[in-house]
Amino acid sequence: MTVFGRILTAMVTPFTAEGAVSYSTAEALASHLVAHGSDALVVCGTTGESPTLTWDEEYQLFRAVQQAVAGKAMVIAGTGSNSTHEAIEATRKAAALGLDGSLQVVPYYNKPPQEGLYRHFCAIAQAVPDLPLMLYNIPGRTSCNLAVDTVARLAEIPNIVAIKEASGSLDHVSQIRRSTPEAFALYSGDDSLTLPLLAVGGSGVVSVASHLVGDQLQQMVQAFTAGQIKGATQIHLQLLPLFRVLFATTNPIPVKAALAIQGWQVGTVRSPLSPPTKEIEQAIKAVLDELAHQSEIS
Repeated sequence: MTVFGRILTAMVTPFTAEGAVSYSTAEALASHLVAHGSDALVVCGTTGESPTLTWDEEYQLFRAVQQAVAGKAMVIAGTGSNSTHEAIEATRKAAALGLDGSLQVVPYYNKPPQEGLYRHFCAIAQAVPDLPLMLYNIPGRTSCNLAVDTVARLAEIPNIVAIKEASGSLDHVSQIRRSTPEAFALYSGDDSLTLPLLAVGGSGVVSVASHLVGDQLQQMVQAFTAGQIKGATQIHLQLLPLFRVLFATTNPIPVKAALAIQGWQVGTVRSPLSPPTKEIEQAIKAVLDELAHQSEIS
């Protein structure tokens, strides 16, 4: 196992029909995910719709999920911000709850230079020296890419222990692997790149698809680490249509629709996101039906 495990689920935030956070559903979903392949849960990240959650809602979610999976899985708090001060305050509060780590996204919108990024993450790490931190590079959402050299500098800080890489570039990931210590954990931020990333020294995935196929993802990673490359590849290819359809529109719109199809009362997404079209719902259902059929005949 690596610092946070192999399969980390980026949890959705369930809402009631009225749009309030459903903490009871979050607890039930967290328990279900841990029972089906998740080594850790990332709460209030991108998939958790953090931009439209209040800080109070986030802290309550941290507590609810922590209580639901205590002793069974790690809980990682999404406490990043494009304000260094705000990120520090939020991360301190998460650390005080006794959570297992924090996900720190690259600051969005203000597009800091690399030195600004380094100082931002360094300041957060220094504020919570005993809390393991995972960097989160997702330039498609932040309009700012965390450079390899900056990652390498940050990896020298003792409690910056991992990165979630969602740049979509295996070259970028490979360069990070070459430039950081082996103990620095490298996680895929894209389900479809999990297997390729493992091949260049990755640790696992911060997954959306694990809401639905956590056991299969765990089997794929374990097969790869056991040297059963053909078996791992077969699982990857079987799950590829799901990986693709879950990003047919903005995450987490499709995964929430998929969970609803499976009977989970997670509600819809908060504005300015919008529910999926009928066509996307039908595409999701078709993929889920095909996966269920394959499972029946295997």
